[in-house]
Amino acid sequence: MWNIITLDGYFEGSQNWDLPFHNVIWGKELEKFSIEQLNAADYLVFGRVTYEGMAAHWTKATDENTETARLMNKIPKLVFSSTLKSADWNNTTLIKENASAEISRLKAQGDGDMYIFGSANLSETFINDHLIDEYRIGIAPVILGSGRPLFSQGIAAENLSLISSQPLETGGIVVRYTK
Repeated sequence: MWNIITLDGYFEGSQNWDLPFHNVIWGKELEKFSIEQLNAADYLVFGRVTYEGMAAHWTKATDENTETARLMNKIPKLVFSSTLKSADWNNTTLIKENASAEISRLKAQGDGDMYIFGSANLSETFINDHLIDEYRIGIAPVILGSGRPLFSQGIAAENLSLISSQPLETGGIVVRYTK
């Protein structure tokens, strides 16, 4: 899992794509980290809402963060949705059912990384089905006060081990945890 959250645990404000805190944490270090992650990825994984927002942004972002945009558009993507009619972003496969079974199958086949971005509902499914091997969280130095938490009440409890923490010049920090 890769997500950026506020210090008080929100991954977006009160509406979809309410993400002003992303600009606070973004800088050369986080861009480098993002490119390293993308270079290691076999798949990018999304729920419908995140997929639609990411596709709208990255298909038009060729002059901004050129390497990041190139990789986001090149890497195979999986979108899990029972309501989406088509997935037209380059290299995207639409999967309408059995998200956990499909991720389990792909994990068994490959040795590269799969990153789930945003997608709180899908993330919750994968957390509860014990499919997330590593949590990578960028913490923005922002207290939002309200919004949508990344981790909702009722998800499976699990103790994690810290792999690394990296302070950023922007005041943010990237933490990595594993099971």
